[in-house]
Amino acid sequence: MITAGCDVGSLTAKAVVMEQGKILGSSIQKVRAHPEQAGQEVLESALREVNLDKGDVGAIIGTGYGGKNLPFVNRCESEIICHSQGAVWQEPDTGIIIDIGGQDVKAIKTDAQGNVLRYIYNDKCASGTGRFLEIIAEALELELDELGEIHDKSGKDLSLSNQCVVFAETEVISLVGEGEEIPDIVRAMHYSVSHRAASLARSLEIKPVAVMSGGVAKNRGMFKALQDSLGTELRSIPYFQLNGAIGAAILAEDSGQITGDRKKKSEVGQ
Repeated sequence: MITAGCDVGSLTAKAVVMEQGKILGSSIQKVRAHPEQAGQEVLESALREVNLDKGDVGAIIGTGYGGKNLPFVNRCESEIICHSQGAVWQEPDTGIIIDIGGQDVKAIKTDAQGNVLRYIYNDKCASGTGRFLEIIAEALELELDELGEIHDKSGKDLSLSNQCVVFAETEVISLVGEGEEIPDIVRAMHYSVSHRAASLARSLEIKPVAVMSGGVAKNRGMFKALQDSLGTELRSIPYFQLNGAIGAAILAEDSGQITGDRKKKSEVGQ
């Protein structure tokens, strides 16, 4: 059975089409004004990649910030569950998942089957989130995609004393005025975010293998900072940005089987 997962976050929408544990097609797009429209467009894009349409899909599950607004899904599932399922599918040794999202940061403890054992997240402020990185990058007049490369050029340990993004932005501007090098400030920013995420993970009792989920994982400076802050092995998963959508598509397999069973029972009843 062909299934699909659609993960609509605050910044990006992701869709994955799967069949029998294999990814057929996928798409990632920026979210504009309407999450519903973003979900529709990203799913259609993933289906076009493999010459399919929604009628060919047995079940679709939505997740993420805008998942509940998608009228075409069979049901909506928690991001926590979807990221856990997706991570274990990609890296079977996964024990801890760190997801630094646009508006929150999550730490998830999972078992070998992708079942969530415990989780914790911070969505009360921008500290430790992708938004923190975005605001500081803007203050430094940098693109987000540049941060990893710039981090590698750092030659000095700096630290940001403020976790609040408003005060941290002011602190960064002051550091620039004092003549500190941009790569050193970028490195300090990454470690500020990683310490916050690692602190959440440690409250769950860190297991030997951790993975980083979400789009921030493509920032190699952030990845290195998080590995240092965790003090355990942090493995890279191939589809880090699609992880939530992959988990949703995997869960859709069960949803489709349930729907099919109910349909068969209904047909027998007729």
